Amino acid sequence: MSSPPANPNPEDHTRRERIERAMREADRTRVALYAVLAGLVGFYLAPLEAGLMTAFKTTEAFNQTVPFLPPIFGGFTFEPWQIAFDAMSGALINSLLLAIPGSVLSAGLGSIAAYGLTTIDWKYQMPLVALFVAGIFIPYQAVLVPLSRLYAIVNTQELLSFLWGLPLMHDHYASIINLIVTHVAYGIPITFLLFRGYYRSLSDDMIEAARLDGASVFSIYRNIVLPLSKPMFAVTLIYQFTQIWNDLLFALVILPSGGGAAAPVTIALNSLTGGIVESFNTQMAGAFVAALPTLLVYVLFGEQFAKGVAGET
Repeated sequence: MSSPPANPNPEDHTRRERIERAMREADRTRVALYAVLAGLVGFYLAPLEAGLMTAFKTTEAFNQTVPFLPPIFGGFTFEPWQIAFDAMSGALINSLLLAIPGSVLSAGLGSIAAYGLTTIDWKYQMPLVALFVAGIFIPYQAVLVPLSRLYAIVNTQELLSFLWGLPLMHDHYASIINLIVTHVAYGIPITFLLFRGYYRSLSDDMIEAARLDGASVFSIYRNIVLPLSKPMFAVTLIYQFTQIWNDLLFALVILPSGGGAAAPVTIALNSLTGGIVESFNTQMAGAFVAALPTLLVYVLFGEQFAKGVAGET
């Protein structure tokens, strides 16, 4: 006959109960945490969802339904998007002509300045660094009057009059050039500071070895520093593109009244506001049209942006 099974150890049974109790409590805590996170996500996405639903509604459907509800009962239409795009198509091109050169120039000049003031030791280096840093803290409002006076004296349209007869060149590009110069000058300090912090993390031994091999300052920057700067270029380009694309204040001050043919997308979006009757569906569609390019930039360069923020090379 087989012997009866041994009695279970009371300590093992107690330990098993404690483990099962802890697992049940952990599951309840996890469920509660996920519920809170889902609630926060819904809270922050609610305005976006309401705006998107509004952009697909007719005016009658918007007036008769709650903004959060989708237009499922005959109120669905693409007309607000068509109206917004037709009204903003020229401004979208103007903003691209403004944001792309402005971002590239400010990032490139900020990189060169940071290289010269970080990896090379020379006299009066720190006072210049202090000037760049001080430029970050100058508010927009402090330079509006000097800028308007400057561009009233310096007539860019007359200075570049020889260009306006060329194909694809228009005289309102002079106003866009003024905006580009302004954003580049205002963007160099912040891009300089970002690149300076990035270049301080680079290996000094690598740069010193290149110097011992006889490489010039320009060769070191072009062949070593510049290829390693791709993640930080992604950060500065995305940052500058977003800042320039969303700017309204400089455009209102520097451009002629109403922006004219040089109006960027922010002025065009502001012009979508109605008079007596507000077209909220068209305004919401215009807001999404205006935000789409910056969203695409983040999607396309998001990986490089994350590497640059993390300080990876």
